[in-house]
Amino acid sequence: MIKIGTVNIDTSHAPSFAEILLKEDRARYTAIYNDSFRTEEEVNAFYEKFGLTHKCSTLEEMVPQVDVAFIQGCDWDKHIETCRPFVEAGVPVFVDKPLCGNKKDIDVFRAWAKEGKVILGTSAMRYTYEHQAFFAIPAEERGEICHITATVGVDEFNYAIHAVESITGLLNGVKAKSVKFVGNGTTDGAPTETFFVLFENGVSATYHVRMKGWQPSTLTIVTTKTTYVYKIDSNKVYEAMLKEFCSCMEGKESMMASVEDMLTSIEIMLAGRLSRENGGIEVEPNNIPADDKGFDGYKFWLEYSAAQRK
Repeated sequence: MIKIGTVNIDTSHAPSFAEILLKEDRARYTAIYNDSFRTEEEVNAFYEKFGLTHKCSTLEEMVPQVDVAFIQGCDWDKHIETCRPFVEAGVPVFVDKPLCGNKKDIDVFRAWAKEGKVILGTSAMRYTYEHQAFFAIPAEERGEICHITATVGVDEFNYAIHAVESITGLLNGVKAKSVKFVGNGTTDGAPTETFFVLFENGVSATYHVRMKGWQPSTLTIVTTKTTYVYKIDSNKVYEAMLKEFCSCMEGKESMMASVEDMLTSIEIMLAGRLSRENGGIEVEPNNIPADDKGFDGYKFWLEYSAAQRK
């Protein structure tokens, strides 16, 4: 049984994951640490409902109690800080999306990966049953990928990362060569933004983000043989991801992304933002300036926590 310690339960992910894990005897939440906006009452309710055994007052206290730490605070600017005690002790971490939001943190995660630290995550949209169904088609039948289009809603990073992770989840480690902001249209007082990505193997991708309200996540995959269209079943995305996570932790074959794959998605989004802010110029994701402002995790945390308290 894989023992999971959760660091914060800001979003709906922790209880949703816990419910799914109860269905099989592979993994359980067993410990919790909270220094975010959830109240003691909410923490206690989670603890009791899912049968946890340790309530930790420090991250260091949790380290020897778990097999893996789930970093589930919604301020991605704190992910390095909350990962560090586990990484330094050799305990794997699973970082909820987004992994991070700026070049400085990218460099830290990249350095940890080179040291062999186990860092898993991030968006469930890269592990979906729809992705698995595509790869289950024999290669000679499905053809080679030429172009991918993904759609998503809500915001420019915290949720939009799903679309980019969905794309990179199909490309098995291929790096992005350039990103370009194409433009936007405005309906109902909010824009829908479009970005174009060119990958080093010649594959192109487009992702569209409706910046107001939830949208279903979709994939259109153009290959040398035909075109595949998927509407991702949002009711099964966590289940699909957690099965892959458990397989990885058990030493079995899995789809879990490398740190480099996860960082590629973030670099694409940073490049897209820079392109948008500079009139739609092409930006190379591997040349994000060291002093780039990135996406503000603390600002998102403030907005999200305030919305949860309404």
